[in-house]
Parts: sequence; structure tokens; C-alpha cells
Amino acid sequence: MQKLISELTRLYLPPDALPAKALARHAAGQSTSPVPLATAAGGTRAIVLPFDQQAGEEPGLSWPRLCAVANALQTELGLPAPAVSISGHGYSLWLSLEQVTPLAQVDTFLSRLRQHYLPELDQPGAPVPAALPPCQHQPSGTWAAFIHPDLGAAFADEPGLAMAPPAAGQAALLEGLHSISPQQFQHALRQLGDMAAAACAAVPSPAPAPPAETATPPGLLLKDATLDDIVRWLHARNIEPTFRHLLPK
Repeated sequence: MQKLISELTRLYLPPDALPAKALARHAAGQSTSPVPLATAAGGTRAIVLPFDQQAGEEPGLSWPRLCAVANALQTELGLPAPAVSISGHGYSLWLSLEQVTPLAQVDTFLSRLRQHYLPELDQPGAPVPAALPPCQHQPSGTWAAFIHPDLGAAFADEPGLAMAPPAAGQAALLEGLHSISPQQFQHALRQLGDMAAAACAAVPSPAPAPPAETATPPGLLLKDATLDDIVRWLHARNIEPTFRHLLPK
């Protein structure tokens, strides 16, 4: 258990997090209180991206969606590999920040991430108290746990464990992960901003409205014009027409 507590603290917990004994009770299912991931000053070291089943959506889409985003975070944004968890009602990606980062910046990151990669999701993430795995989901009795990414599809129908996961196994899944440095985070934040700007620029502008039809077509030839057409044409140019009727001799 000590190794697991050490890995959770290294990756996700701010300096003023729960004491080790409280974390151990949480991981053993003896506490139902969420672990605070945000500091009193408004910072966090953890970014959680939930991938729950969406209302009215076909089952089985959450896992492919998570895989696509996890790959994009690494290949397009240059971020370290996130941890993957199951929660009893869906999957989650866990991103670790090397330093406590203001929640305002994390909110901006999540908003831009949602806009570019997750437009169909109701919630882009949760940088506030969350169910830090491993822990027991009290309503259902199932366990939230970190999982190996290769096994994610196996939990599509039941994203939870019936028994508590071994602490040593949970620690082993976390020990190879790395935190996002401040430079990496700011670079990804700028990239997401550039992507949003490019997407806005790519939206075609509305086509100009067709010119209003006039009673007299432009370029009307005199040989085709009626007397009314000629009068309107002259009035449009502030010319008062004067007509002389010549009687035949």
C-alpha cells in the first residue's frame, strides 16, 4: 500500500493533500469522501477526462473515443501518456501536472480540448474533487481502479471491478508514468488555441445576398423600354423627363 500511496502523491496530489493514512483508508474502501485534487488557493496537479456513456448513445463508443483522445494528447500535443481508469460508470484519463497549476488555466485547457477533440461530450473534465482510484463506488459496490490500456475494451459492458484491485498492481501501473512539465502544458495550451483559431477561420463566410430585383433591369436597351421604364430610369438619376410630341406635318 505504501508504494501505491507514494505513486498517487507523486503524480496527482498537491502538497496539502490528505495524509498518507487517510489515503490508505480511501484506497482500501474504508472512506467514502472524495480526495481533494484542488488546493485551497485554486490550483491542481490532476486533470481528469471522463468518458461516460452518453444519454441516447449506442453502447461501446466510450472506449474508442478515449483511445482517440489519448493518442492525440501524445502525438499531436506532445504530452506524456495518461493513466486510464474505470469508475463503475465509465472510463477516465488521468493527466498528471508536474507543478500545481491555476484552475483557470486548467479550465481553459479543458475548454479548448473539448472544442477540438470532445465536442460531443457533456463534460470536458473535472479538475475538482474526484474519485481518485482505487476506491469503492458506494451505490453499486464496484471498484474504480487504474487499468492497463490494452485491457480497456474488456470493460465496455461493465466498467468496474467486483473486488478491490491489488495495491501492488495499481502501483505498478502508475510507476512508469510521467508528469506534464509547465513548458509542455503551456505549449499544449497554445497549440489548442491555434487549433481553435484555425477552425474558426475555416468556417466559410455567408454568401453575399443576391442584388434586389428592380422594376427596370440594369442595362435596359431603349429599343426594349416602355415609356414607364424610361421615366423610372431618368428618375433614378434625378433627371426630370420632358417630352415633346411632334405632330406630323
